[in-house]
Amino acid sequence: MPSDATLNRRVRVRVEGVVQGVGFRPYVHRLAREIGLGGFVRNDERGVIVEVESTPAAVERFLQRLPAEAPALASVERVRHEEMAPNGDDAFTIVESTGTGQTATMVGPDAATCADCRTELFDPADRRYRYPFTNCTNCGPRFTIVRGIPYDRARTTMSGFAMCPLCLAEYRDPTDRRFHAEANACPQCGPTAWIADRTGARVEPTAGCDVVGHAAAALRDGMIVAVKGIGGFHLACRSDVENVVARLRARKHREEKPFALMAPDLRTAGELVQISPAEQALLSGRERPIVLARRRTDGPVAPSVAPGSSDLGVMLPYTPLHELLLADFGASLVMTSGNLTDEPIAYRDADALERLAAVADLYLLHDRPIQTRTDDSVLRALDQRRPLMLRRSRGYIPSALPIPTDRHPPVLACGAELKSTFCLAKDGRAWVGHHIGDLQNYETLSSFREGIDHFERLLGVVPEVVAHDLHPDYLSTGYALDRDGVRHVAVQHHHAHLAAVLAEHGHVGPAVGAIFDGTGYGPDGTVWGGEILAGDPPGFQRLGHLTAVRMPGGEAAIREPWRMACAWMVESIGDEPPLPAALTGLVDAGKWRSVARIARSGLASPLTTSMGRLFDAVSALVGLRAQVSYEGQAAVMLEACVDPAERGELPMAVTEDEDGLVLDARETISCVLAEVAAGTSAGVVAARFHNGVSAATARACQASAERLGLDTVVLSGGVFQNRVLLEGTAQRLVDAGLRVLVPERLPPNDGAISYGQAAIAAAS
Repeated sequence: MPSDATLNRRVRVRVEGVVQGVGFRPYVHRLAREIGLGGFVRNDERGVIVEVESTPAAVERFLQRLPAEAPALASVERVRHEEMAPNGDDAFTIVESTGTGQTATMVGPDAATCADCRTELFDPADRRYRYPFTNCTNCGPRFTIVRGIPYDRARTTMSGFAMCPLCLAEYRDPTDRRFHAEANACPQCGPTAWIADRTGARVEPTAGCDVVGHAAAALRDGMIVAVKGIGGFHLACRSDVENVVARLRARKHREEKPFALMAPDLRTAGELVQISPAEQALLSGRERPIVLARRRTDGPVAPSVAPGSSDLGVMLPYTPLHELLLADFGASLVMTSGNLTDEPIAYRDADALERLAAVADLYLLHDRPIQTRTDDSVLRALDQRRPLMLRRSRGYIPSALPIPTDRHPPVLACGAELKSTFCLAKDGRAWVGHHIGDLQNYETLSSFREGIDHFERLLGVVPEVVAHDLHPDYLSTGYALDRDGVRHVAVQHHHAHLAAVLAEHGHVGPAVGAIFDGTGYGPDGTVWGGEILAGDPPGFQRLGHLTAVRMPGGEAAIREPWRMACAWMVESIGDEPPLPAALTGLVDAGKWRSVARIARSGLASPLTTSMGRLFDAVSALVGLRAQVSYEGQAAVMLEACVDPAERGELPMAVTEDEDGLVLDARETISCVLAEVAAGTSAGVVAARFHNGVSAATARACQASAERLGLDTVVLSGGVFQNRVLLEGTAQRLVDAGLRVLVPERLPPNDGAISYGQAAIAAAS
């Protein structure tokens, strides 16, 4: 530096985004020292503040390199600087964070164990050998342990663990990768794991084993072990022994919904599923989601892991504890959420010991508290290029998403009912909360409330606008309307789906949207779910819909798809449809006739345009599912049996009436019946049905876009979790010269509803 400080340039730099808990301050420290700058760096509620001083050329180099070379876990959203008077600083330091003012930053997501920490974990010469809580600035817990912003150890659940001299030396050493790693720990000073029985009493590991090795041995013996992870508990067991998996199903009261698997490495995962390059990238990424991939027919997987599914959900270890457990076990494990069906996952020890006592034989516990329960995220690879998010949670939360306008009051959006999330938005950014589950009981509602309270504290958001679904009976609607002193905004369900995709992609202006799902409350009092819309966040219009039919028995028709098959047959072939051969023996003939009568009369049978219910009906008519044990099961099995070689399509007319376009599936149903009666295989019928729906949807969207002079089409809603339908429809639209937007950072299902509501409320 020149000796005359008056020749220097000094700037204050504000960096916003995910820049806390990701090694950003150590990175800035190293960069400043390398260039030869004086000054300091610190965290505050809005992100990171840097002041640097040196020659003008050196300061300019710093400003150019600062965002470009940021750490992998950082997400730099905005960098602004202002000139200041030089004061002669010739040393660069990290200073204490400040904790006053309005919060405008967020800690990063939890990140899977990095390669360096994994090497230490399995190195007998390393002081962290087999230590289940090894981490550094490049990996480890973030969101699940944070209690407040700025992100410092004192504001995390690690605050109760004082660093030993060796860890403290690493923390203070600018050349160490644990420099200012807030969760830094080792066996001498950090969290500890232990084994407990169902009563909570500690169990001493067998001779020659540590606690993780003891748990692995118990799993080999066929026990079910509740494993406390980074965001909650898993229930683990062998995945290759049928009676063990069946026992877990019986205890968990989970009849058929697939279990997730955790494989120790990619090679082992490849023995279970066929892994494309895109799927390998998802499996190996720092988010470590569950990835749905095509199962291998010869894989060592018990039938009860995923009954009737052509896919398996597989993930790789993402914490040191999981790394050790899977390495010690030596094969894949069932690793499913630590809960009973329809309840939130357990994340506190006492809660797990109480709620999982009838399920788990042993508990693998530790004393690092979990601040926020967070399920595993679930994805599948879409057309080998991009991910299709099915559940956005651990590894992705709480990354911010854009809101089309930055001039809006603070917003809370409460989402829908199934796959519940909430969303907070301010200053043009939105934070969608972690997956809560289906908001249908007190336990899940409590988790929903806790999550909102936590996010509001972290972000310092005091909502002035609260958005909610139009449905008056949703628990999320009730919660929203109970918030006093705010402006309430009611948002139509399918409009929220459309707005969410537009906002995610930053698309300004209206677009056509095919929004297909199971149920959504329509302004006309009917049950929507097969909608062709046009609009943007400020407003929408309904251009068309699937043929409206009755839902005999209301919600009973969701649990019993044969009822929708009956209703569609009434609509397609007449008032007294015969019981199809595929349902003979599965449905009582007298009950069939009774349901046909109520479908004709409309008694306890609301009208619906639901595409999800159409898929249910076809699944029943080809003999796949007459009843379901979990939401979407019939449609999932219909997709799973599609013959990929079949290119034919069943007819589905696109007509027009006084209300707009109609996707008329009556002939489609008649053809399904004829194909089944002729002995056509379920796989061929399913393929032709999917192709027919794709073709009709594309025609309806293309006609709507041409009529309105638009060039963009959105495909969203839970039915578009179906990869066959999504890829087939999208390709037809692209071939027609249209731009197609699909959800990428959020799910097509109701997990995105809160974000769409927030975008609409911000524009209102």
